[in-house]
Amino acid sequence: MPIIAVTTLHATDAQMGYLNAAQTAAFLVVGLPAGAWLDRLRKRRVMIMADVVRAAAVATLPLLAVFGHLEIWHLIVVGAVVGVATVFFDVGYQSFVPVLVSDEHIGDANGVLEATAQTMRLGGPAAAGLLLSVFSAPLVLFTNVAGFLVSAVALASINDGEVVRPKEQRRHLFVEIAEGLRFVASDDLLRRIVATVALSNLGSIIIFTLLPIAVLRILGVEPAVYGVILSIGAVGGLLGSLYATRIARWIGEGPAITWSTVVFALSAVMLPLALAIPEASTILLVVGEVTFGFTVLVFNIVQVTARQRLCPKPLLGRMNASIRTVVWGVMPIGALLSGVLGTAFGTASAMWVGVAVGVLAIPPFLFSRFRTLRVLPTRHDEAEGTTSFA
Repeated sequence: MPIIAVTTLHATDAQMGYLNAAQTAAFLVVGLPAGAWLDRLRKRRVMIMADVVRAAAVATLPLLAVFGHLEIWHLIVVGAVVGVATVFFDVGYQSFVPVLVSDEHIGDANGVLEATAQTMRLGGPAAAGLLLSVFSAPLVLFTNVAGFLVSAVALASINDGEVVRPKEQRRHLFVEIAEGLRFVASDDLLRRIVATVALSNLGSIIIFTLLPIAVLRILGVEPAVYGVILSIGAVGGLLGSLYATRIARWIGEGPAITWSTVVFALSAVMLPLALAIPEASTILLVVGEVTFGFTVLVFNIVQVTARQRLCPKPLLGRMNASIRTVVWGVMPIGALLSGVLGTAFGTASAMWVGVAVGVLAIPPFLFSRFRTLRVLPTRHDEAEGTTSFA
């Protein structure tokens, strides 16, 4: 949708901010109740319904384009609908993995799932860029529709055997939401994860909201070439997903989280730097995307695995929703801020602000006891006091 907004509808910095805000604001609106509902329902069924809703919403855009009625507000509305469905899918997905595998295999399972996602991102942008050279941008969205439907069919084929809590064990929705919030707020590891991810997301959304404008409009890169750059960047994410658990076992989970945070925060410098050094823009964009993708995936897999091991299974939906509400809740703020900053001070200056905000994500783990922990706390560790130090 961002490419359509820039190339077809000629969106301004502010309109790009509105679009990204619409796509990410859903966690602020429905994030907490979604977690409580997911702890009551079969997660696989909710994820299937989310895929169907996303496919139907996105399918309206190429149809509107065919009849010549596509406008920027259509993208914003569809972005909001897709955002709400994505809340349910993402919280369900992160809470579903521990249902399928035992604690000792959660990290490997997360790595395989992320590797699959990164493989799709590896070919997706390049394929989209190729299709954009043949078809109009809105028509290419049918590939997204197909992806959502394939996901729904794949989920329908899984036999998970998940047991849902009986209705008599449920309490008022707000009581259950409060339990999830208290669990996150009471744990030092989870608090630091929230602080790190929230600051990183705030900085990243400022940068990546404006990146299509920087690359396509200011640098004058063709959409097909931009797609190739994003695909090459996805190599970093693929390698990060494949090696995250190995790196955590090699240097320890705490150091893996700490140093991946340092590197991905600093690697973002290369993206606005590409505007300052246009003759080296391609190499800076590729190196920045690869490094950022690799380290973000290492960080995400290790910290998500730690969360899933730490949280009691009946609280998984609410724990994940509580965290996501905060760390994704800052993203619409950042998206709107990017539009304001880009309009007032220019695209490049706004991206440098995003870099500065992202650097603030470094201290929560760098200056903590978790920096040296080979194994982060789990439910068993907290009960028995068996956490080991490097």
